Amino acid sequence: MTTDIVHAASAPAGGFVLPAARRAKAARGEPGRAFEARFDRIHEHVYSIGLFVPTSGALGIWGPSTIACARLAAEEINRGGGLLGREVRLRLIDAADERCDLVEHTGQVLADGEIDAIVGMHTSAVRQRLLEPIGGSLPYVYTPLYEGGERSASVYTIGETPQQQLRPAIHALTGRFKLRRWALLGNDYIWPRTSHALARVYVKEVGGAVVDDLYLPLGTCNFDSVLERLSRLKIDALLLSLAGQDAIEFNRYFGSAGHLVRGIVRLSCAIEENGLLAMGAENTDHLYAAAGYFSGVQSDANMAFKERYYSLHGERAPTLNALGQSTYEGVHFLAALIQSGHQNRRSFAPSAATPLRYRSARDAAYVNNEHKLYPMYLARAEGHLFEVVERL
Repeated sequence: MTTDIVHAASAPAGGFVLPAARRAKAARGEPGRAFEARFDRIHEHVYSIGLFVPTSGALGIWGPSTIACARLAAEEINRGGGLLGREVRLRLIDAADERCDLVEHTGQVLADGEIDAIVGMHTSAVRQRLLEPIGGSLPYVYTPLYEGGERSASVYTIGETPQQQLRPAIHALTGRFKLRRWALLGNDYIWPRTSHALARVYVKEVGGAVVDDLYLPLGTCNFDSVLERLSRLKIDALLLSLAGQDAIEFNRYFGSAGHLVRGIVRLSCAIEENGLLAMGAENTDHLYAAAGYFSGVQSDANMAFKERYYSLHGERAPTLNALGQSTYEGVHFLAALIQSGHQNRRSFAPSAATPLRYRSARDAAYVNNEHKLYPMYLARAEGHLFEVVERL
């Protein structure tokens, strides 16, 4: 699925303008010249951003909020005069893990010169698949939490890494509950596997032990055998690295398991407010999440962000959450990166001395793919909401 979307002042409330014209074909640049090649195209009247998010499959639940937040960022940029004076448009591409033709389709979109940059909110497995057709030919901003270590040309990862997110959360929960025996459960791809390898180190730091480490294919919908296995282990805590619908279904099963799992503390770095709503308030006892954003954070930046979001989309807008907010940041990060590079007449290189600051709901700044500046929180599920209990 590929769709051009842009919200304009003349559009109906809540609607999209769908431009029909295909953009001129552009030559693929060398990886090191991604910015120079794209700056050369700024003479065109539109700057087209490929918004790669899952709108189908097991992670399709992420789609509505990620699209809505990206739309808000594009709207803000355009109301401020555009990106270097050009209108920003979002071209929506379904980046579901289950999509077999995604690499081929992306290659065709790039060959036809239909986009100038990519903002992606999808799994790391999809990111790795996309690196080949993209080949460093344009800026690629990857927005969600991820496993760390991405060094491909012109790829910018602005989300949380396990060192920032998982380590302090394990330390904090162990301090609160004296946790000793941990099990790790995740989907079978690079983010859960890398996170779990690091989690073993973090659990050992606090005197605990990992007694099981289990991986399931994306799209798993029956967890009876998993819960039976966990109940036999007598664990204190469970790290959940399940994504999207898998996390929702597992927690429904967990909540209905009763005495088999009573008292087990669950920790996730990927469950957000949408998932919490879907799994049901009765299934959230002792469920914690660690993230750099929760919709309930009481900060000036977040309060202002929420006001703008609901003013644009209305009271029935998709639920705000960390993954959705990340595409808002991604579009603004891209704009700040391009503007900084244009001002410097070269590709801008952020550093510890001069981090790249961009509009966000959490006063974020970027140094490099492993070093970002923003707060980190531990939150407890309270019914359908997350309540921040500690700043990590």
